[in-house]
Amino acid sequence: MQASLVMTVIAPDRPGLVELISNLVAQHGGNWLESRMSHLGGHFAGILRVQVPNEQVRSLIDALQHLQSQGLSIVAHSDRQTKIAAPEPLWLLEIVGQDRPGIVREISRVLARRGVNVEELETECQSAAMSGEMMFTARAKVRVPAACSVGDLRGELEKIGQDLIVEVSLQQLPTEQAAAAST
Repeated sequence: MQASLVMTVIAPDRPGLVELISNLVAQHGGNWLESRMSHLGGHFAGILRVQVPNEQVRSLIDALQHLQSQGLSIVAHSDRQTKIAAPEPLWLLEIVGQDRPGIVREISRVLARRGVNVEELETECQSAAMSGEMMFTARAKVRVPAACSVGDLRGELEKIGQDLIVEVSLQQLPTEQAAAAST
């Protein structure tokens, strides 16, 4: 039997961190399934999912915890997936505008209140080409429950966009993109 583990990793960035983790996974008979990793503010931060034989789970977690002495903070959780009979549609939410505090808070408040699940979220701030002002961009894949009116959700997001002076768009992803994103 195989177990699936979801791990978060954070450490001061330096070469060889991915190799260090992947070696431990391989030494314990594991398979690296998927990951998202990035350099953020001088740190290496990531989330990954691995599959490992049940009898190796405890040993792998112990080995990962020993990496704390090398400056890595790793938290591992068992991936206990539940299958949804008919998954809700996947939507792409994009936000672009001049950076200001509270954009993510205001948008996520609306999503949570309406029962919308954020499956992926990428944000960044960068200098605008012409003006040099800091521009905020966000791209999120969200699951909108059947009980939520997409029209009402879109209207509320657009209202917040006007208040925060950001552009907000919400569009349903084609079925094949949604299927690929949920694997």
